[in-house]
Amino acid sequence: MRAMILAAGKGRRLGELTRTRPKALLEINGKSILHRAVEKCTASGFNDIIVNIHHFAGQVEQEIDRLNGKGFHVEVSDEREMLLETGGGLYKVRSFFKDGTFLLYNTDIITDMDIAGMLAFHLQHKYLATLAVRNREGNRFFLINDAGRLRGWHNRITGERIVHALPGEELVEIAFSGIHIIEPEIFTHMWDGVYTMTDLYMKLAGAFYINTYRYDAGYWIDAGTPDSLEKARKLLSGIR
Repeated sequence: MRAMILAAGKGRRLGELTRTRPKALLEINGKSILHRAVEKCTASGFNDIIVNIHHFAGQVEQEIDRLNGKGFHVEVSDEREMLLETGGGLYKVRSFFKDGTFLLYNTDIITDMDIAGMLAFHLQHKYLATLAVRNREGNRFFLINDAGRLRGWHNRITGERIVHALPGEELVEIAFSGIHIIEPEIFTHMWDGVYTMTDLYMKLAGAFYINTYRYDAGYWIDAGTPDSLEKARKLLSGIR
């Protein structure tokens, strides 16, 4: 099965750590963040992978060459000229996913979540997309109904709120975990340009079944800040 790892971001939250190298190449106990993401996808059955690159793209290409030399199968989607965000970046490589259900994975996510279990859940219901979520602190949240269906989005900082609820439908906030399982039919609703997957999901949530897969157990870290990167290093200390 196929996956895309989103690795083109500039890593601004990491400050000085990404001044001379990309976030994807920061190391956690001897392995780059990208290496760990490729291992996670491959171990979950998604062993044909494409990675988008932008910030210090040449360095990421070198790491991808090294990973391919270890037996992984990783291709490159080059966004050097323009960073397309998550939605535009995925749409650019739509031909890579014409054969079936696929995984979209944020490179900086460190988790023990069972992606194969999430895939089985998705295939049982055949939603247009299934999004991993978690009960955790944050500022931006999906809004879901009691069946887990995506119905909106809320930014607590700006107050922005998008809602597609039916009359009387109660919604709760839940945080996104940066992992999507998607059907290729989604490309019929996408377009060229610069936009996020959240932008897309908010356009589709009223008419299409986009559901969530909740995982509150185990660990989940967004290694996108110095503190969370160090937390991941401590958590995974001694784990190969």
